[in-house]
Amino acid sequence: MMKRQRDENLLIVVAVEQYARKYGLSTLEAFTLFHENEINTLIRKHYNALHTQSLDESFHFADDVLKQRLKRDMK
Repeated sequence: MMKRQRDENLLIVVAVEQYARKYGLSTLEAFTLFHENEINTLIRKHYNALHTQSLDESFHFADDVLKQRLKRDMK
């Protein structure tokens, strides 16, 4: 596995675990939510920016995207 792919996977794992912990979900529930909302793809797409920041930033990025989608879906 290439270094970038490993780093992308790490960003996703950290985001999923932190999201699950913050919202009282199982890791599987959080991962499923990420998958359904294509968060994993977005994290990979924005890797160049995210990998230069703290690992927590991948969680904040995912959380912001999901909050925006929830607001949009409630309209």
